[in-house]
Amino acid sequence: MLNIVLFGPPGAGKGTQSSFLVESYGLVHLSTGDIFRTNIKGGTELGKMAQSFMDQGQLVPDDVTIRMLESEVNQHSDAGGFIFDGFPRTTAQAEALDVFLNERGTPISCMLSLDVEEEELKARLLNRAKTSGRPDDANPAVIQKRIDVYNAETAPVASHYATQGKFTGVDGMGSVEEITDRLRMAIPA
Repeated sequence: MLNIVLFGPPGAGKGTQSSFLVESYGLVHLSTGDIFRTNIKGGTELGKMAQSFMDQGQLVPDDVTIRMLESEVNQHSDAGGFIFDGFPRTTAQAEALDVFLNERGTPISCMLSLDVEEEELKARLLNRAKTSGRPDDANPAVIQKRIDVYNAETAPVASHYATQGKFTGVDGMGSVEEITDRLRMAIPA
């Protein structure tokens, strides 16, 4: 089973590149953002809790995020693997994900981190706001807060997988096709 953590700041291209990975490797794409939005739209208790944090540009607390993600994984018991997009965002989440997947006998295979310059991230998010209808992508102050939170709280998660020998940085600048080729080269055989 191939389990990939696709990592990077908001606007790095995780969702775009996930499509390639799903198609090429037969993985189930789990985007915490999509999971949050589904729960928010559905008015679930977890969704309402998540929304209150997202509206402030803050990370959703670990326990809420982990419960949502475990529920999604359990719905795909026949999957050949998963791509985790936007998760884990904290070391505690990474540790919880490791425990959960190890109990299933399907540990994380690798973490691929898309490295993108901050100004490019901002431009991508503002552009995405025009097409996605996501208000959090249209507000420069919220974008900056999301990037700052990523740098302070999420970026350190890379060291969790680096100590396991599972981390690979991938240049996230350039065309979609160029980035896809770099990811393909970084995935373990």
